[in-house]
Amino acid sequence: MENKLILTFVTLIALTVSVLIVASLGSFNQQPTGIGVNYVVAASEVQAQTPAFDTSNFHDPLKIDNKYYSLKPGTIMTYKGADEEGKSMLDIITVTNDTKQIQGIPTRVVNDTVFVEGKLEETTNDWYAQDDKGNVWYMGEDTTDFTNKKNPHEGSWESGVKGAKGGLIMLAEPKVGITYDQEVAKDVAEDKATVLSLDDNVTIPYGSYSNVIKTKEFSALEPDVVEQKYYAENVGDIKEKTLKGSKEGIELVEIK
Repeated sequence: MENKLILTFVTLIALTVSVLIVASLGSFNQQPTGIGVNYVVAASEVQAQTPAFDTSNFHDPLKIDNKYYSLKPGTIMTYKGADEEGKSMLDIITVTNDTKQIQGIPTRVVNDTVFVEGKLEETTNDWYAQDDKGNVWYMGEDTTDFTNKKNPHEGSWESGVKGAKGGLIMLAEPKVGITYDQEVAKDVAEDKATVLSLDDNVTIPYGSYSNVIKTKEFSALEPDVVEQKYYAENVGDIKEKTLKGSKEGIELVEIK
């Protein structure tokens, strides 16, 4: 009788242990699903940093005063460096008084003119606007490449034309890890950027800066090219360098 009781007791213990093991395995198997959900939410939040364009979010689009990318008419920024082949390059960016109406809002026209070894190579009119939250939008560009005889305007695009959409050139509140679209024009311009850090120290010919934002820029159209850009508070873009796929890189040398 005693042996039967012991056997019954042992059996009950074994069954209890089995039930506990199965229950814990079930909980374990559900955990990746929870992780997956968290991951999807995070990815969704990242994608949400490129909001849909809405004219109702632009009450004063020409007031571009983002502290990392302000555009005051009359400002001239001069950069020096090398082009993709390593030749000396001079890049002059001028914030004009001109505006262009795009998708129902006025945008600021900024001219970007490039000289390579003293010869005019390219000039571009870029169009920018700032939304009510402080995001600076890149609404397109009209490019003329004097070295491209067959298609000198290659790379030009305008938001709202042929399916193109405006992107962000600078976030209102940059955060490490956020990836956002800069240009959305299929097979023409598809640049994206990721915020890498917010506290870099950078020294360039124009000065030394702390708490500099560093971004990585890349495009599906040029998968072998990766670039980094640096933005200083109250100055803007101070340095650009290509990490692979090109020798191009420039640094700010003067502001007027």
